[in-house]
Amino acid sequence: MSDIFREVDEDLRRDQLVSFWKRYGATVVGGAVLIVVATAGYVGWKEWRASEMEKRTAVLSAALAKARPEEGAPDVKVAGDALAAAASQLGQSQAVIARLYEAGLRARNGQRDEAVALYDQIAGSGESDALLRDMATLLSVQLQMDAGDPAKLGQRIAPLLTAGNPWRASATELAGLLAAKTGDNARAEQLFKQLAEDAQAPQGVRSRATELAALFAAPK
Repeated sequence: MSDIFREVDEDLRRDQLVSFWKRYGATVVGGAVLIVVATAGYVGWKEWRASEMEKRTAVLSAALAKARPEEGAPDVKVAGDALAAAASQLGQSQAVIARLYEAGLRARNGQRDEAVALYDQIAGSGESDALLRDMATLLSVQLQMDAGDPAKLGQRIAPLLTAGNPWRASATELAGLLAAKTGDNARAEQLFKQLAEDAQAPQGVRSRATELAALFAAPK
């Protein structure tokens, strides 16, 4: 079973954060728009926005460079401190990204409790983007798969199983494994069959779900 968890873990790497940043980075200071427009006018706001984005991006990039050095492994303490410091200087969405990177770094360094605490902080923040809150929930549950209460973890991840949720495939996979850990193989089989037939799920996830559905199927 540990091999399954490791394989699932590989599909939830920080590349998700990179993709999110590339897609939504230009809008992360949108929360300040009304204040700036009201006081400076559109032209002034446009210049301010570009300057602010440049400064914040530089802060985040510098911190990420320490977390992702070109050579060798990162110094976890230095990188973690840099990301935490960056989070205090950034807008809400950028700060969340910095904390997500910090949590991922600590998780890979074996600091599970610290990583879970960071993920749970993000997941419980009403100010964070819903996409990132759900991602944090998913990663928190993932880290607790071995030692956490599977029933409680299953309840936490249940809202991510709804149609249209971008994390549905990964959440369904974890939910199936959690069901199996509680001894509910019928539920596990049901979830994996559902995932195997989900045309929106990545092909690799669907293939793995087919194998897992067979693994937990009731004997004929």
